[in-house]
Amino acid sequence: MSADHVRNTRAMAASPRCGARTRSGLACGAPAMRGKLRCRMHGGAPGSGAPRGNRNARKHGTFTQVRVAERRAIRDLLDDAGKLLKELDSGSYSQSDIEA
Repeated sequence: MSADHVRNTRAMAASPRCGARTRSGLACGAPAMRGKLRCRMHGGAPGSGAPRGNRNARKHGTFTQVRVAERRAIRDLLDDAGKLLKELDSGSYSQSDIEA
């Protein structure tokens, strides 16, 4: 840049600033979008924000009562099988107990 070229940044410096707070708790400081209170990174741009109808809240069924009970039953079954294997390995069962 040459010395005879002076940048005119007054309009940008005087523009309203984004009202969002950053992770550090300070104000964003970026210029707000025209007619908005937020900058392009904090929701002022068209098309930004959550989708209509809150599609993010759709249920997937992993934590329904039926699925949780099913996982608990499987866990209990596996625990019982592990205990049985440990008892068989330690020899606490006699041959007659196994055949019965």
